[in-house]
Parts: sequence; C-alpha cells; structure tokens
Amino acid sequence: MVSTRQHPRDFATPAKDLAKPSHSHTTNDGALIRKWVHTPSTAVTIWLVMSIPFVLWDAGYVLLRPHSMPGNKLHSPIWTPYALYGTIDYIYGWPAFNARNGFTAAQTIMNLVETVGYLYYLCIVYMYGASVAPTTGRPQQRKARKGFMWLLKDDKVVPGRIGAISLLVAYTASVMTVSKTALYWLNEACSGFANIGHNDPITLVLLWILPNGLWLVFPSYSIYLLGSEILVALEAAGPRPKVGRPKSS
Repeated sequence: MVSTRQHPRDFATPAKDLAKPSHSHTTNDGALIRKWVHTPSTAVTIWLVMSIPFVLWDAGYVLLRPHSMPGNKLHSPIWTPYALYGTIDYIYGWPAFNARNGFTAAQTIMNLVETVGYLYYLCIVYMYGASVAPTTGRPQQRKARKGFMWLLKDDKVVPGRIGAISLLVAYTASVMTVSKTALYWLNEACSGFANIGHNDPITLVLLWILPNGLWLVFPSYSIYLLGSEILVALEAAGPRPKVGRPKSS
C-alpha cells in the first residue's frame, strides 16, 4: 500500500510512487481495478481531539449568556476563566452582550457546524479505519484492537467512498475554520480594534493573539495536508467514463 498523502514520514518516497493508487488488482479480463484509500494524519487527529472539547466549552458559555457570565448562577466553576477573558476581549464580555452584538453568537454557531464535521470525520476514521504495518505500509491481516490511543497513534487507512467523503468533510470544515477565524481578526481590524484595543501589548499577545492564532495555524496545516492528498488523488485519477444512451437497433 502506498500512501496518497505526503506526510512528513513520506518525504523520502519518490513522487511517482505517491501518485500510485493505494491498492490495485487485475481482473480475469486484464482490467486494472484501483482502490483509493485515505490516510489520516496523526497531527490532524490530535489537533481535533484537543480542540473539539474546548470549542464545545466555549459554545456553552456563549449560547448560555447571560447565565454563564460573571455574577450569574452558571458561571462558576465551569466558565470562571471567562471572567478574565471577557475583560480582554469585549466580544465575550458584558460590553458586547449589553450592546446586543450578534457576532459572538453567530461565529459560535459556525463553530458548532465545523465541529459536527470534525466529529463525523473522527467517527469515520475510528469505525472504518484499518491499521497498516509501519514497515510495509500494507493493511494488517489481524484486526487491531481499537481504542483512544489507536485513534491517536496507529498508522491507518480508510478505504473507498467513505474515506473520500470523510476527507472532503474534514477539508471543508478546516477551510471554514480558517475563514471564520480570519473574519474574527478582520472584524477587530476594521472596527479600529474596538474590543481588544484597550489591552497592553503583552496582555494582547499572550491572552488574545497566541490563543486565537492556534485556530489559524493548525487548521491551515490541516488544509495543506488534506488538500495535498486530494490533489495527488486527482492527478492520479483517470478520466471519468461518459455515460450515454444505448444505441437503438
């Protein structure tokens, strides 16, 4: 089996081999049957497993306002850190809420749409993924015992149409994440930094730029990996056969 994605461990593999289909066999009439597989990235999987709980926690705070805000019954202990963050980024604090600013809730709803896509991807990888031998890259004959660490660490592939769909869903959700996060930053720039301009430089870098920058860096890396796999698969694919009407006799 040859991986269709150029993971870091694949950089030594010749480019001509990367373009080959993952599996192939010949039928009795000599036709070559190609079976494509998606190769999940460990880095992407770890990022999703780490980021999804945080996004759900953040969404709970936003959608349950004002009950989740400081001074209200649901604030402590679940959303206590937002007492500080709401003074750093007013879009999460009382100023935006009292002004009935809808951007906070709108971007949170988009977060949940992306999260559904990511959860779908992880479920497909877990349910349909097959472990491969790290030395040969071929599917293991004996089924691996699946668990949380298997999802994070083991080399695996997801074959066929379900693998292709999961790849497209993860790629689309990653593009959504980067686009929405860029919009979040541009909203500040275009408003004269109305919600974060009151911070000193150190506070701004440590508590706003770095945390929010994670949702630009890692999803962009996911787009690169997943997009590279899609591109290689398209380059290796043959022309789609035309389906025409049968000729009348």
